[in-house]
Amino acid sequence: MRDLHKPGRSEVFATHGMCATSHPLAAKVAIDTLEQGGNAMDAAIAGAVLLGICEPQMTGLGGDCFVLFNRAGESRIRALNGSGRSPAAAQAQLLRDQGLSSVPLNGADAVTIPGAVDAFCHLAETEGRLGLDAILTPAIHYAEAGVPVAPRVSFDWRIGAETLQGSARDHYLIDGQAPSVGQIFRAPGQAEVLRRIASEGRGAFYSGDIAEDMIAALSARGGVHTAEDFQNAGCSDAQPMRGEYKGVDLVEHPPNGQGATAILLLNILKHFDLTRMDPFGADRIHIEAEATKLAYDARNRFIADPDHMARAERFLDPELAAKLAALIDPKRAIPAAAPLTEAIHKDTVYITVVDRDRMAVSLIYSIFHSFGSGIASEKYGILLQNRGAGFTLEPGHPNELGGGKRPMHTIIPGMLTENDRVMMPFGVMGGAYQPTGHARFVSNLRDFGLELQETINAPRAFFDGSVLKLERGYPEEVLKQLTEIGHTVETPETPLGGAQAIRIREDGILEGASDPRKDGCALGY
Repeated sequence: MRDLHKPGRSEVFATHGMCATSHPLAAKVAIDTLEQGGNAMDAAIAGAVLLGICEPQMTGLGGDCFVLFNRAGESRIRALNGSGRSPAAAQAQLLRDQGLSSVPLNGADAVTIPGAVDAFCHLAETEGRLGLDAILTPAIHYAEAGVPVAPRVSFDWRIGAETLQGSARDHYLIDGQAPSVGQIFRAPGQAEVLRRIASEGRGAFYSGDIAEDMIAALSARGGVHTAEDFQNAGCSDAQPMRGEYKGVDLVEHPPNGQGATAILLLNILKHFDLTRMDPFGADRIHIEAEATKLAYDARNRFIADPDHMARAERFLDPELAAKLAALIDPKRAIPAAAPLTEAIHKDTVYITVVDRDRMAVSLIYSIFHSFGSGIASEKYGILLQNRGAGFTLEPGHPNELGGGKRPMHTIIPGMLTENDRVMMPFGVMGGAYQPTGHARFVSNLRDFGLELQETINAPRAFFDGSVLKLERGYPEEVLKQLTEIGHTVETPETPLGGAQAIRIREDGILEGASDPRKDGCALGY
């Protein structure tokens, strides 16, 4: 139990239903949806869409999603890929001919077709109870009436505002400035879009004047996106991947997401006795950082659109993990893996909901970088993601930019199972950090026996590119020890990720925890 003399937050306990996410309004809307007779899928979609209004720098209708879920009474976990594809006319060679070595972050070439709206409409129809009209009503209300800007959102908004270009500045700045804490942000254009989706379904978004509005914004910046590209958007079912770690199975969405990296990372960590280490000491941070280098190198070389990659099962191979673990020197940092040519960043929202029938939903939803590409449609203000920057321009690479392909994605929902029982939907936002965040989350629980909220609160470290990022909270001696064994240590401007989790206990009680690095909370009833 936490020290009640010190500031902090306790786990939330409930019996009928629970939501954990990064903004309180979204959590409340999810609970309201459950109380109105909706199931966990209805609630997760209602909360997620509202997060696009509450945290527009992180997510929105112009983005993608991935979902893991089980149906009530089932232990089987299902996966849905709601990530969009590049336009059919996209060609890596056209960018190479311009002398480019990577896809520019803030141009039309980085914009893939939004996939989340199609996924939400599909899931509402196939898995939900209430229908789109009821699910989207709260987000429509808040888009029109406005939302007071929360502290962490305001912090991120100021950092990302320079990305906004053209009409996006009109839609997402107030008098030319990022909104301050408590200032009301409204999105009337998105309210109209949501009304159309609620009454007409996915077709309202992917055809007609809403799609034309997005295409016009892209065409004006040299985009090759067509009406057919938008009409052909479609989510797809997928088979989850899983790996065992000390009595629990980590279940991840398969590629084109990077979830397999988290499984490989834990398989490497199995070769070290972490339980004998200080959970917040230099030895544990070092081993995790070295394992991250090796697991992410495999990610960078192999993960892509599943239609264009092979050997995904290698990420589950214990022999591969053993060979990689043998490369780690417990007393010395090894050189970094080859630098990424793909762009990696950290802006995403995550929501998890469990209902009274113990349907569990783990949903992650993003426009990639802060404010995505910075391009918004003029009439409706739909921010367009820059997921296409996740492609590489390396010829022949499975993740090479090409027409109709899905890029390697950083966003990954997670679930834990124990003895074939769904135990915990969880997620750790934070772009490239997410596989390390998943592995550290599981290790905190299984190696060190931390409580759920303590697991989320604990300081984080991440080897990123060429530096070892350490959040504030580690003793100075730890930084000194890591520097002495060869790490370049720095403190990042923003904290690493944001986690949310709901544990379904064996006695049926729901236990929720939410990351204090964000503005959100866990709520139950």
